[in-house]
Amino acid sequence: MLMASYLWRKYADYVYTKWERTILWDMVDPYRRPKSFKPLVTIYIAAFYTGVIGSAITEQLHKEKYWEDHPGEAVPLMQPKFYYGPWRIIRGEALTPNP
Repeated sequence: MLMASYLWRKYADYVYTKWERTILWDMVDPYRRPKSFKPLVTIYIAAFYTGVIGSAITEQLHKEKYWEDHPGEAVPLMQPKFYYGPWRIIRGEALTPNP
């Protein structure tokens, strides 16, 4: 019985101090500095350049593979990996990629 009353008293103290903290921070909150967008912008920039570098590497590997089989020829456009609609237009008509 003693342990149960001790636990209830600790829980009541916790809830009461939690309420006090909430009231205090609700009063202070309007005067707080706004959160910075710097981490979000940094992540977006890093993701963008990661994609750019990844696509450049993929395109270079495509060229090298094509040149192994067809030395000295002009490399055709690389077919998109995750797009299955028309992607190349020659003289006004859309060509679909070959599977």
